[in-house]
Amino acid sequence: MKKTIAALLSATVLLASCNQYEKTPSGVKYKITKGGNKQTLKQGDFIKFNIEYKMPPKDSVFSSTFNRIPGYMLVDSARIPKHSFQEIVTKLAPGDKVDFVLSVDSLKKLGYLDYDNVFHARDMIKGRAEIIKVLPGKESVEKDMESEMKVEKDREAKDLQTYLTKNNIKAQQTPSGAYVQVDRQGDGAKPDTGNQVKLMYRGSILGGKEFDTNMNPNGMNTQPLVVIIGAKGGNGSVIPGLDEGLRMFGKGGKGKVFIPAFAGYGAQGRAPLIPPYASMVFDVEVVDIATAPAPQPAPAMPRR
Repeated sequence: MKKTIAALLSATVLLASCNQYEKTPSGVKYKITKGGNKQTLKQGDFIKFNIEYKMPPKDSVFSSTFNRIPGYMLVDSARIPKHSFQEIVTKLAPGDKVDFVLSVDSLKKLGYLDYDNVFHARDMIKGRAEIIKVLPGKESVEKDMESEMKVEKDREAKDLQTYLTKNNIKAQQTPSGAYVQVDRQGDGAKPDTGNQVKLMYRGSILGGKEFDTNMNPNGMNTQPLVVIIGAKGGNGSVIPGLDEGLRMFGKGGKGKVFIPAFAGYGAQGRAPLIPPYASMVFDVEVVDIATAPAPQPAPAMPRR
């Protein structure tokens, strides 16, 4: 009897909670908590805001700007994506907070995503957002963003230094802000821009889970990774922190490269394995160093 009453009370609370939500034309459920400012956002406003998304079944944070670099957006009622947070924006004012729910099935139908190991049929994505302030124009947005990026960079650098100190790791800093622990220097000259490095590696989130490796003899990938030092995009290029770290090892060199997020994948991360703002550590072993092969000329066009 007690269990039945408890279940009924729980259901009643759930229904009451659901009834507090309104709904946009595309089906986004939302609930606004007013912050006291009566002037709602309007067409042409530049806004600074925080936003967060959580995924079922454990409401794990999928993406968040809270305590990181906020989002910036131009309010444009003519370009509002369906089934998105932006449908609610013109109902908000600076200081307002909003909780909202997105349907994965609806996002799939609109072509925004596909079902995979992260997004499942019938899943509901929980979101929350807060309007921080309205900025007067594009220049003020750029200036504010630069300031926020510096704060984030300083925070990541401090967190990495704290980690190294706490774990008694002695490492040398690179120009990009990465740190290199050399366990074995290796032989001969160290690689320079344009050199080809054959690399064995293990990449892990700092203090956490491994996300990629070719060091596992039983793994799917066991061949050395070919890196072109200094390459900017395309085959052979790697993140800045790792590129600089490899320059400190000769052939046969071994060690670790500790990389803050700003010298790695930054605010974007690399879903689903590397979350946004994730600092990383790479165990590295340089198998070989050679001159990179010259690029092949494009085939000649046939004469008419």
